[in-house]
Amino acid sequence: MPKMDEVLAVILGGGRGTRLQPLTTMRSKPAVPIAGKYRLIDIPISNCINSGIYKMAVLTQFNSVSLHRHITRTYQFDTFHTGWVQIWAAEQTINTADWYQGTADAVRKQLFEIKSARTPYVLILAGDHLYRMDYEEMARFHWENDAEITIAVQPIRKNEADRFGILKRGADFEITRFAEKPTDPEVLADMVSRDDEERPFLGSMGIYLFNTEVLFEMLEHTTIQDFGKHVIPEAINHRKVVGFDFDGYWEDIGTIRSFYDTNLLLTGPDSPFNFFDQRSPIYSHGRYLPGSTVENSMLERVMLTDGCCINHAEIRHSIIGLRSQIRSGVRIIDTIMMGSDYYDRLSSCNRETYPSGVNENEVPLGVGNGSYIEGAILDKNVRIGRGVVIRPFPRGTEIDEELYSVRDGIVVIPKSTVIPNGTFIGPILGESL
Repeated sequence: MPKMDEVLAVILGGGRGTRLQPLTTMRSKPAVPIAGKYRLIDIPISNCINSGIYKMAVLTQFNSVSLHRHITRTYQFDTFHTGWVQIWAAEQTINTADWYQGTADAVRKQLFEIKSARTPYVLILAGDHLYRMDYEEMARFHWENDAEITIAVQPIRKNEADRFGILKRGADFEITRFAEKPTDPEVLADMVSRDDEERPFLGSMGIYLFNTEVLFEMLEHTTIQDFGKHVIPEAINHRKVVGFDFDGYWEDIGTIRSFYDTNLLLTGPDSPFNFFDQRSPIYSHGRYLPGSTVENSMLERVMLTDGCCINHAEIRHSIIGLRSQIRSGVRIIDTIMMGSDYYDRLSSCNRETYPSGVNENEVPLGVGNGSYIEGAILDKNVRIGRGVVIRPFPRGTEIDEELYSVRDGIVVIPKSTVIPNGTFIGPILGESL
């Protein structure tokens, strides 16, 4: 049986990420921070390392500088190891001047690099999903079933079928039909693959294992653009395509709402995703920060990361990111605070007031004295002044202002924004929450 060092992982860096804006205004989707100290790209790369896959390529295109910097700083294999994580950026060549036009088009434009890796198998992954998977199990399933393409599938509830690509699988694990986000009752009735009243369907997870020669045959000399919409439906008719079962936690971080809800789920004792798994850890950039200090404060269901200073504050059901500065009298509820990339001259774990000679209108990094923050996402390096109030808007509210945006009712403060002292952000008085 083949070995895992014969598998090349190709991780798709994503497009413009418009549904995650403003978090993706200055960074690509895989570079978006998650759980306070990680980035989304850490998930597939960690899964690969834990599965014995050490040849990885990340396809990037939009706002990719921070993603490149994170990968090059974090994933460096030693001289005696054959592994690598390479960046395959969109580029102009003598054959094409276009950027990636879709997932399949991105891979097709890197077929030369894939051939250079000299691996007989290629694993296609997304860079914006949260899950933990042993890809070795999927690879062995692929080899044991003599498959040409294997798709990771998960059980789907009846009321969620219109959100996924649904696959019909036979008793021999072979995929026989594909329907993209079906809603027609007749189509749904024909797509049942499981003897389960609640979860009768199988949905594609966007994880594909190809025999390399098959990948080349399907992409070379074509113009097809997307795996889910074009490659897989075509392959089902002419190739042996099988479905590999995965019934663990998996979430597509595709919108501000899913990003917000998924992060806050991680704060509870019954979190669906466990970052404390010692057998399959999630790796990230080592920052060598001091332990966080908490003075006379109340924290309930809080995910607290390194290098934070919290003084006389109340924090509930929130994530507090790296180097966060939270000052006296602050209340933070149902909020994701991504923290900071650095400490400024006003940062101090022991400072309750500004030093003499400093302009009182100057707003330091973090959250200022007496502020109230609820239902918000505070991006990196945000400065919240004293006495600021931020409250959530009704679900479905969409607003774009100079200092903030609202997505599905969630207030998002973009990266490096300064919110002046005394600012109020929230629904007008008397408006229903």
